Amino acid sequence: QEKQALGDLEMPLARRETETLFQEQPETGNQYLEDALLRSYLKTHLPPKVLEEVNQELESFGNRLLTKIQPLGRECELNPPVFRQYDAWGRRVDHIVTCSAWRRIKEIAAEEGLIAEAYERRYSNWSRLHQAVKLYLFSSSSGGFNCPLAMTDGAAKVIEALGVPGSLKNAFDHLTSRDPKKFWTSGQWMTERRGGSDVANGTETVARKQPDGTYRLYGFKWFTSAADSDVALTLARVADAEGRVEEGSSGLSLFFLKVRDEEGKLNSIQVQRLKDKLGTRQMATAELWLDGATAELISAEGRGVVSISNMLNISRIHNIIGAVASMRRMISLSREYARRRVAFGKLLKDHPLHMQTIARMEVQTRGAFLLLMEIVRLLGLVETDMASEQDQLLLRLLIPVAKLYTGKQASAVVIEAMESFGGQGYMEDTGLPVIVRDALVLSIWEGTTNILSLDVLRSLTKSQRQVMAVFFSTVQKKLELASSTAQLEPAAKRTRDAISSLTRFMQAAGPKGAVTMELAARDFSYTLARIYAGALLIEHAARPDASSADVSAARRWCNQELCPVATECENSSYEAEEALADGALVYEGSPARGGRL
Repeated sequence: QEKQALGDLEMPLARRETETLFQEQPETGNQYLEDALLRSYLKTHLPPKVLEEVNQELESFGNRLLTKIQPLGRECELNPPVFRQYDAWGRRVDHIVTCSAWRRIKEIAAEEGLIAEAYERRYSNWSRLHQAVKLYLFSSSSGGFNCPLAMTDGAAKVIEALGVPGSLKNAFDHLTSRDPKKFWTSGQWMTERRGGSDVANGTETVARKQPDGTYRLYGFKWFTSAADSDVALTLARVADAEGRVEEGSSGLSLFFLKVRDEEGKLNSIQVQRLKDKLGTRQMATAELWLDGATAELISAEGRGVVSISNMLNISRIHNIIGAVASMRRMISLSREYARRRVAFGKLLKDHPLHMQTIARMEVQTRGAFLLLMEIVRLLGLVETDMASEQDQLLLRLLIPVAKLYTGKQASAVVIEAMESFGGQGYMEDTGLPVIVRDALVLSIWEGTTNILSLDVLRSLTKSQRQVMAVFFSTVQKKLELASSTAQLEPAAKRTRDAISSLTRFMQAAGPKGAVTMELAARDFSYTLARIYAGALLIEHAARPDASSADVSAARRWCNQELCPVATECENSSYEAEEALADGALVYEGSPARGGRL
């Protein structure tokens, strides 16, 4: 023993410290059972019989996530897809090799009905919400498979909106199947070499009609997510007999194609390369040449952009789901770590500043979650023909508002949550950086913040501002519920004051023209998100069985600036002179400064 003690003393200091140095790993349990806000929302809104069935299913799904899906998701992160362009004998095969875990998650997605649930309508208007809840629980454990599911759901929605024509019945059945052997995923091939959201001017792919009524597609798809999918929807311009095409959005048509033929060979498609992305590396995203790919025209000719609107709405909702899920996952891990990690003589949870930081993230996540639930509730009404005209207008407005706002929230929250782990949050093998990287795409995919802000303005114009009347009346009704709860009255008053400020802004901005509203678009959209989420938090906190945490979340949310667009308007941020100053400020010292701005 003396020799051992002497040996320990002679051991280098660094070695001795390493032997006893370790960090407590955060461990979470069943995600559904640990999500108090989700469970209280379902208890409040779902009919009793539906709640009973859904509750049992979600508890079982939470156990499957914990024991089966999370390990598979981690395996997908560690084994991203590989592109094999040639076989051993020099023949071009363009094979995208995915890991076994990725393929198993696809099977589980079918078994759990993650697409089917929305189209079977087992629970009538609550089916879409039920599906969204499962996707919310699944998303951060899915190893990136939530993205193919988003596009698959969008494709199924497009086909359903077309009335499931006979030629697409087989595809619809595969896309919505619960049978792993039959389940298909779909790609969404819109982006071309010019990139971006401007598909009207950026789409170069040409479709040539064949004698049998099918089309051959020729073009370059620059960014095709889930390139290993079974089928895809894509835009192209139909060429006339002389080979001419119509430019602009009116020249775009929507096509359906199978990626491979019955023998497993690519459908006259060449894979150029896989994209080297910051995040979502678990999923294959590729550049593709369409060199005569056989496709079916599924929209009216020249009505492609209109036809993809359903797909865009669904994929944007999935984007919101991913944003809320990433926030919830990081906070769950952060709060568990705070119960285990000792620093400066006490647990992190006993440091008031640390808990204040996590609480602020929790408030943001709660507001985002209720926005998501409101949107899928409205969508469920629309899909079962139970929605009023007001419901439809509100849904059209809230989808871009929530998508742009939650994308920004997710980026901020996951980075803050990563910081709560200190240096461990920056370590790749903890799995935390993966969540952060994957969340950063959420403010870009399916429309950046500015693009969606302009879409919000279009919804106002298209409805002749009727949608704002619906927005205001809906918020007021939710605030009325707070009248019996003294603790909520200050939050309700701040929200009413924000509505008044927003109304004054709109009255003042109206005569100033489109440029003023364009400059205000982002702040205007943030304002809508904050006011509506505040009203939802107040509504939830006004329930008879609301918790003190519900009340605290509503109060804290409404303590932030709810109407930033009015504040910036008072600061003259949307005047023409300020727009010129923006350019001068950005390009000072740049070679562009001497040219046109």
